[in-house]
Amino acid sequence: MMTFKQLEALFWIVQAGGFSQAAARLHTTQSAISKRVHELEEMFETPLFDRTQRSAKLTAKGEEMFLVAKRLLEQRDVAIEQFQRPEVLVRRIRIGVTELTAMTWLPRLVSAIQAHYPKVIIEPDVDVSLALRDKLFADDVDLMIVPQVFEDQRLVVKRVGVVENVWMCKPGLVKAGRNLRMQDLANHRLLTQDDRSGTGQLYNRWLQSIGIQPENTILSNSLVTLIALTISGMGVSYLPKNCLQQMIQAGALQVLPIKPTLPLASYAAVYRADRKSTFISAVATLAQDHCDFGTIFQTA
Repeated sequence: MMTFKQLEALFWIVQAGGFSQAAARLHTTQSAISKRVHELEEMFETPLFDRTQRSAKLTAKGEEMFLVAKRLLEQRDVAIEQFQRPEVLVRRIRIGVTELTAMTWLPRLVSAIQAHYPKVIIEPDVDVSLALRDKLFADDVDLMIVPQVFEDQRLVVKRVGVVENVWMCKPGLVKAGRNLRMQDLANHRLLTQDDRSGTGQLYNRWLQSIGIQPENTILSNSLVTLIALTISGMGVSYLPKNCLQQMIQAGALQVLPIKPTLPLASYAAVYRADRKSTFISAVATLAQDHCDFGTIFQTA
């Protein structure tokens, strides 16, 4: 009788890129993975992997079996989620988030997931948007919460909230005025996020659209780094206004009233369209309900 453990072994060898990687993903040994594949091959009396290749390359029949395994495992997961009560659902979820979410409302989301699914193991992964997208397609995360900049039919996108970013600097660095325009920042260094960041992509495109091509810049994919550099007087940066109110009120940062104002940054919970999961969809809905970029390190 074919088992789900055997199918999982085959599936993750292909998805993860090898026998040892599949063993790590399934929390078992490489010999156990090899044994499960061997059992499948004996059952159907056909090799599933080409042993003449150094890498884990499927045979023609192996390709067919992989598609069968993928379909059956998806159907198993859907059935478990559909018929098992939330309070007894046992599984894990890997949630990719950027720094801003990690610094603000991630504890609220984790608390909400634990309340609804107490047996679910939650694994947050903090990274830049582009890396999280790649991890999503590689099955290294199940869901990501990032700026809404990816247009891809392979993704399900649920908007969770918006962030108001404004230009800030160390008080006194820029002579404030009522009619400051982007051109007035030409003599100052701009501290911006690079294109690995969803926010960086959004505002780099926006600057180009209004004809601004800054020459004196420091690029970083870290929001924490940009905040520190801005406070130290290294330049002018766009930063999230609401969650930095305490620093603004304390005199560590100054908001610059520059026209045109920066567009709002929409954030979304994103997961793969080919991963049909009522659980992942429910977690995305929880993200919509608990999104709040208003305070740094807010408690659940």
